[in-house]
Amino acid sequence: MTHDAIRSIEWIDGKVRFIDQTKLPAEEIFVETGDPEILADAIRTLKVRGAPALGIAAAYAVVLATQRSPSKTSNELFTVMERAADVIARTRPTAKNLFWALERMRSACRLNLHKGVGEVKAALLHEALAIHREDVEMCTAIGSHGSALIPNAATVLTHCNTGALATGGEGTAQSIITTAVRVGKNVSVYADETRPLLQGSRLTAWELQKHGIPVTVIADNTAAFVMAQGKIDLVLVGADRIAANGDVANKVGTYNVAVIAKEHGIPFYVAAPSSTIDPATSDGSRIPIEERDPRELTEWMGKRTAPEGVDVYTPAFDITPHAFITAIVTERGILYPPFGESIRSAFRHIAVQTA
Repeated sequence: MTHDAIRSIEWIDGKVRFIDQTKLPAEEIFVETGDPEILADAIRTLKVRGAPALGIAAAYAVVLATQRSPSKTSNELFTVMERAADVIARTRPTAKNLFWALERMRSACRLNLHKGVGEVKAALLHEALAIHREDVEMCTAIGSHGSALIPNAATVLTHCNTGALATGGEGTAQSIITTAVRVGKNVSVYADETRPLLQGSRLTAWELQKHGIPVTVIADNTAAFVMAQGKIDLVLVGADRIAANGDVANKVGTYNVAVIAKEHGIPFYVAAPSSTIDPATSDGSRIPIEERDPRELTEWMGKRTAPEGVDVYTPAFDITPHAFITAIVTERGILYPPFGESIRSAFRHIAVQTA
């Protein structure tokens, strides 16, 4: 297996460098900026995307805002930090990691308010770099735990993108695939194109090709047919938020895949870091669902694909009920049903913190 390291986001000499994912796969364009507004816009417009990567980007945006601030006191800097965090919080409402990272940055700032401005700025950068480093370690651990779920010879169906582009490391669900291949398993992938923005065909297929892993792109509505043909052994997806009962918010279309997989007796696995689990949200009905610009559905490559004036509903995510999920793979291990109990047991300290 070949492996060209993909770094979706980096901190380099006081600036953030990220790959513009809206240009892939045609162009590999990197953006380097010291402007938190540019980074916030990149999050909003999906130049940076994927729940773990959003958390990293959110943390770095706070650092950029505070590093450039002329604040004379720590309290003034705290106000700057809060203002930046509020801007970032309004970019993508569904991904739990974004809010989790912002809360970590707030805590780091509060804990150091008694120090000078320079020390507070240094503490914020230290926390952001820690969030990034921990994400790399999380990806490795998820891959290690989850690879045991893949048979020695298997074909996996994926939906959306869960690789290095979506994280600070090697990926969540995709890390399971690359780890399995690395330990000698024969794995191939069917990648849902993932309408309407084609994260599967544009991003997942691009990444898997770089890893030398066989990948076949299919239209989203082909998934049932390839399952019926016996071509799929398991499904691997990521998550943007997981409720306390195990309900999962992920890219719209995930629920469809889960229902079809259950009908065909195919295991359906979710891979996500523990920071994606939201024990303060009791079930999926309470997860806020982002709605995207209608033009993402009514236009393609500058051309209209639907009549002017037609009503459009464009949720970016859907909710997969926990009853359709075989297991949830985290960096702490694999959680099995009943998810309410396994989540409480594995993440009791999180529940206490957010209660």
